Amino acid sequence: MNRLGNATSPYLLQHADNPVDWWPWCDEAFAEAKRRDVPVLISVGYAACHWCHVMAHESFEDETVGRLMNETFVSIKVDREERPDVDAVYMTATQAMTGQGGWPMTVFATPDGTPFFCGTYFPKPNFVRLLESVGAAWRDQRDAVLRQGAQVVEAIGGAQAVGGPTAPLTADLLDSAAAQLAREYDGTNGGFGGAPKFPPHMNLLFLLRHHQRTGSTQALEIARHTAEAMARGGIHDQLAGGFARYSVDGHWTVPHFEKMLYDNALLLRCYTHLWRLTGDPLAARVARDTARFLADELHRPGEGFASALDADTDGVEGLTYAWTPDQLVEALGEQDGRFAADLFDVTESGSFEHGTSVLRLARDVDDADPEVRARWQDVVRRLLAARDTRPQPARDDKVVAAWNGLAVTALAEFVRLVESGAVTVREEDANLLDGVTIVADGALRQAAEHLATAHLVDGRLRRVSRDGVVGEPAGVLEDYGCVAEAFCAMHQLTGAGRWLELAGGLLDTALARFTAPGGGFYDTADDAEQLVTRPADPTDNATPSGRSALVAALVGYAALTGETRYREAAEAALATVAPIVARHARFAGYAATVGEALLSGPYEIAVVTDDPTGDPLVAAALRHAPPGAVVVAGRPDQPGVPLLADRPLVDGRPTAYVCRGFVCQRPVTTVDDLLAQLRG
Repeated sequence: MNRLGNATSPYLLQHADNPVDWWPWCDEAFAEAKRRDVPVLISVGYAACHWCHVMAHESFEDETVGRLMNETFVSIKVDREERPDVDAVYMTATQAMTGQGGWPMTVFATPDGTPFFCGTYFPKPNFVRLLESVGAAWRDQRDAVLRQGAQVVEAIGGAQAVGGPTAPLTADLLDSAAAQLAREYDGTNGGFGGAPKFPPHMNLLFLLRHHQRTGSTQALEIARHTAEAMARGGIHDQLAGGFARYSVDGHWTVPHFEKMLYDNALLLRCYTHLWRLTGDPLAARVARDTARFLADELHRPGEGFASALDADTDGVEGLTYAWTPDQLVEALGEQDGRFAADLFDVTESGSFEHGTSVLRLARDVDDADPEVRARWQDVVRRLLAARDTRPQPARDDKVVAAWNGLAVTALAEFVRLVESGAVTVREEDANLLDGVTIVADGALRQAAEHLATAHLVDGRLRRVSRDGVVGEPAGVLEDYGCVAEAFCAMHQLTGAGRWLELAGGLLDTALARFTAPGGGFYDTADDAEQLVTRPADPTDNATPSGRSALVAALVGYAALTGETRYREAAEAALATVAPIVARHARFAGYAATVGEALLSGPYEIAVVTDDPTGDPLVAAALRHAPPGAVVVAGRPDQPGVPLLADRPLVDGRPTAYVCRGFVCQRPVTTVDDLLAQLRG
């Protein structure tokens, strides 16, 4: 009997009609394996995963394969986004056994959950042979299977160890990390490494902050060039905005088409801050369009943001997105069709499959004449309208707490920058930017409310919700860190004390329930379900590690409240990541980003004013804020805002108060004096 029909996970629901007797992850499944004395087959994936769909079609939808699985195993289907703790444990085992990982992940385990054989995608003939071999080994070579399982558990326990070496995250270490990234930088195509090439959002955030602190032109140029190369490449949706998960090549041309919430949230922060620091119109446009993509395509009205858009449409990658020259002419007419083909590099031979091309911006039009820009934007609108008539990829509507936290933080930073007028835009772009900002502001406030009401249950975070109903999986460390950082961002955006109080509650819970020896943190709470090991991964990969996310929230909260114990906890946790920053900077981007904030101060900027949105002091503070600075604005002694307490207007004029690491300078009333203090 397939037991996935009542699941909240879209990924599990995709498998609800399989001839496999799937179980969700639960104690009952392992009890059934013990009763039958058979191994457990754990299949881990997610809704937007292309190869998960392929393996499902080839094997899990096949009656013969399903019968073999049912006779030989208890089969458990896991959504990695819903249960990142389960995914982390078995991914570590898979990497230990095979030297690589990925999804779908296929794990064979004993009835107590001990993994003894792991892999990823298997074509149907290989998978059938594997099922038969593992079943035979369980029957005939049980002792060897159990010994191998014990060795795997020992290996993954060491890989997830806590309490290792620590070191202060110093300026020299961060300088060295920036130099390491410069050595690994692809000076031709931007980014780091070869194919497949992933958007290095956290490394870009670090480099932008590093540039602010040190004045490094090299750090800024790496970030700027990479951001431009991605924005002009096929990985960026040239019509609707938003970025795909990665490029299958080393030059950003052909994407793997799934669009993830976390990538787009982190990239929005990158382009927002690149725009803030440079005034680059390309960065402004991409930030605007990414915010619009989040608000239009992923936001669920009255709730939060959906997790992803699928890689496939009707089982075909790129069906929605790829074009031929004839299709452009059909949609636009002869002249504009040729213009679009030249602009987006759509050729007869194609850059993708079957003579089709993925749109990429082959001409520098952000700085072109107004007439060219107007024609370009008109073509974009008409092509998008034509594309909307095509079949569309499915959306994973699951709301993940951590990823929604990333989106709320990014959108709050973008909205506040626009609303304050901190960075000027061309008149022709102003109306569109304002319209996007209004929609984005509404979406982020609804998402924050959804996190605060639906996902907070009895003071503890739940990981996921769908259709307004919260799921059972408990929040993991990244949920607490990302959501607490989002609530700190909401406090700065709105001036409401409620958000700061909520952030403090999450951080107190994290400090009480997740703390590990030596200053680090586990990824699961001390009262969470016990797995074969307790995960504690300190590396930043596709998303910030739980440790880095929590540290970011601790640093921001300490600056907003003046409570030093949160900063001390952040410094201790960063010290556990410093050895990774020193050796593998690409996998510690968010930790290094927070490290730059701590070295900078971070600055605490309070602007006492009756106009917290439009006051020139607020605009100047946001435009020139040093790395990781917190900025609040409002009336003197505004309730629930510690940075505004006991800070009056000076001579009846709006006044800025600047502190750095809890040491304050004299209050100032002019933009020039404020900038002098911020430039140190």
